[in-house]
Amino acid sequence: MFIIMSFLNVLNKRKRIKDNSFAFIACVNDETAYKQCLTHLKSLIVPRGYKVEFLSYRNQESMAHGYNKAIKNSSAKYKIYLHQDTLIINNNFLFDILNIFIHHQTIGLIGVIGCEQLTSNGIWWESEKCIGKVMENRNIYKTLDFGTITGELVVAEAVDGLIMITQYDVPWREDIFNGWHYYDISQCFEFKKFGYQIAIPNQKDPWCIHMCGETINTSKYSHYQKKFINQYITKEKH
Repeated sequence: MFIIMSFLNVLNKRKRIKDNSFAFIACVNDETAYKQCLTHLKSLIVPRGYKVEFLSYRNQESMAHGYNKAIKNSSAKYKIYLHQDTLIINNNFLFDILNIFIHHQTIGLIGVIGCEQLTSNGIWWESEKCIGKVMENRNIYKTLDFGTITGELVVAEAVDGLIMITQYDVPWREDIFNGWHYYDISQCFEFKKFGYQIAIPNQKDPWCIHMCGETINTSKYSHYQKKFINQYITKEKH
């Protein structure tokens, strides 16, 4: 906790948050994928009076490391962390997230798919209460849909890292998750520590396409899964 507070103290001295600004943030190692992502981002309708910036980080030690750079470098209030292969296809995306954040000050983080209650093994898609939707492309387009949300949104415990949208700056735990797995679920629990809620909105149609391809590299997944369980699940029981 000392490391986090020190991070925030330095951060607050460096910048002044701009309420009328959005930042799209990605860690990039595939220029072709990011170019397609960026094309979609630049086609979004921007609310009048708001500004948009695009931050991309290459050759990063970890996802959390790159995302922490963005927190230090950007003064935008609304930060959209997304995979380089995530395509936002909802042209009113900025209006939709702005409406949620303005009317729900306790919501700190929005995702498009996740779960209401995380299982003890830390794998969100094995939850009995998965929620949200996203279109996936694993060499064929298919919508992953966990059913209709009644109302504007549902409060979640964890969301997938394909896209994570924030209105408050909370440091990413690069001290623990120094790779490419569990940085997302960890961040959800960090937001909860700061008293913020995580939400998944009611999407009539999927807001995003995740161009995830046919194969997933999970060689170090179990390593970070154990780290997550030890940091958040085991400690909460004691």
